[in-house]
Amino acid sequence: MTKPKDDTIAARIGKALADRIIAGTLEPGSRLGQDHIAEEFGASHVPVREAFRRLEAQGLVVSEPRRGVRVASFSMAEVKEVAEMRAALEVLALRHAAPHLTPAILDEAEEATRAGDKAGDVQAWEDANRNFHRLILNPCGMPRLLASIADLHMASARFLFSGWRAEWEAPTDRDHRAILDALRAGKLESAASVLARHVQWVGRKPR
Repeated sequence: MTKPKDDTIAARIGKALADRIIAGTLEPGSRLGQDHIAEEFGASHVPVREAFRRLEAQGLVVSEPRRGVRVASFSMAEVKEVAEMRAALEVLALRHAAPHLTPAILDEAEEATRAGDKAGDVQAWEDANRNFHRLILNPCGMPRLLASIADLHMASARFLFSGWRAEWEAPTDRDHRAILDALRAGKLESAASVLARHVQWVGRKPR
């Protein structure tokens, strides 16, 4: 059984490696050496292996017999699959969250959208974007659903970074504002429709 301390270290290692993969520092096909990573983080092999398992579950790495762990590549079919899964799961979460969304939460989500509008780079934009989605979905009170959405969001962030890294300009996110307007007006079906469409432009620049 993994010790709580090892589990915390595994989470830290996993997040650091995920950030590098999403940002493109670790490119598709790059080998992740267990010994090297354990040494870098001053950890044993146990939390490193656990971090690898988490990254594999998120679709960020693949484990190959006799070849070790490598950064996963991705195809347009995978981009589409992740986008469609996100659309379905985020709409489900929003339906359960809507009754618990207070004006204060919606105001905070609007602040996150404004932060995205002012973002100076794709990392800052993605942080604000993820915060927006977290704020409107977390009140659903369904931790397993939210964990699945978080994994998919991480995968879609990777697609987005690969497409936007070369040229960046801060977008104005009209979809976020349309979702908030609909939620404030009590129009859940309209908000859900915009959300479903919104998450499926992942990897492309917003219109």
